[in-house]
Amino acid sequence: MALLSFTDRGIYCPQADIYIDPWRPVERAVITHGHSDHARWGMKHYLTHHKTVPIMQHRLGAGISVEGRSFGERFSINGVEVSLHPAGHIIGSAQVRLSYKGETWVVSGDYKIQDDGVATVFEPVKCNVFITESTFGLPVYRWQPQAEVIGEINEWWQKNAAENKASLLIAYSLGKAQRILENVDHGIGPIYTHGAVENMQEVLRAAGNKLKPTLRVTAEVPKAAYRKALIVAPMGAIGSAWAKKLEPYSLGIASGWMKVRGARRRRAADRGFVLSDHADWDGLNQAIEATEAEKVYVTHGYTDIFSKWLNEKGIEAGIVKTEFNDEDDP
Repeated sequence: MALLSFTDRGIYCPQADIYIDPWRPVERAVITHGHSDHARWGMKHYLTHHKTVPIMQHRLGAGISVEGRSFGERFSINGVEVSLHPAGHIIGSAQVRLSYKGETWVVSGDYKIQDDGVATVFEPVKCNVFITESTFGLPVYRWQPQAEVIGEINEWWQKNAAENKASLLIAYSLGKAQRILENVDHGIGPIYTHGAVENMQEVLRAAGNKLKPTLRVTAEVPKAAYRKALIVAPMGAIGSAWAKKLEPYSLGIASGWMKVRGARRRRAADRGFVLSDHADWDGLNQAIEATEAEKVYVTHGYTDIFSKWLNEKGIEAGIVKTEFNDEDDP
């Protein structure tokens, strides 16, 4: 029997009787990170990295049964040695390592190998079998260094401020938003956030994460206060009544999908910034090679193309159908 199997509820370890990131209710779930497609409501008991605990309590309810563990801490579940290792995706994101009778599997969750200065940096874990995402598993997706992208955002913001316009930047409220808010130049002007972003900022600060100060967009803030400001908001803000009160503004979107011509135009954005919390083509290949895995399963993204590429390279690879979502590039 394989250490892990793929079921209609999620990735399952029969020996330990646990699921990793299940998408249907189960007794015991190990969660890689706090995004909603990986951490779903309805599990009887959750286990995750301790930095993910407050995120899950915020999103799923304070009353959930959840246990936090540290990176590298090894614990046994019915003879299976389990440990969590940094995935570099967002704050608290983890890969799950399971070892039993000399066989080791690693479930990556979502990950990136680039150090963003916020999430704990990705740590390659040697294993026999590696289960990977492939959100950006095409050679066209190769990321610039983060400093260059942040520099582009700063220049755009400065230009808008000089023209007495607000800079509305769209970024996912958990992960991308913190990455931008921690790395942009706060000396350019005030920084405001949409309520969904500021709520997450407050949760993360209360949990002990040291984040730079930000201001919440409220009805009481005079419109003139936004003129030279950077405002970070989720995708739902585009074209909304909430955004209308920020006018005049320039609209920017931070996403890996901005790499492809036409993506910015489809969203009616003035600027697109190529910034993703997922590994690019080179990052995926580098991570997989570092595991020295004999077999790789590809769970979501460009699964057909990426698994074919791995097989051609001499790495045995297969495709696993899951219900994880990569459309929003969180």
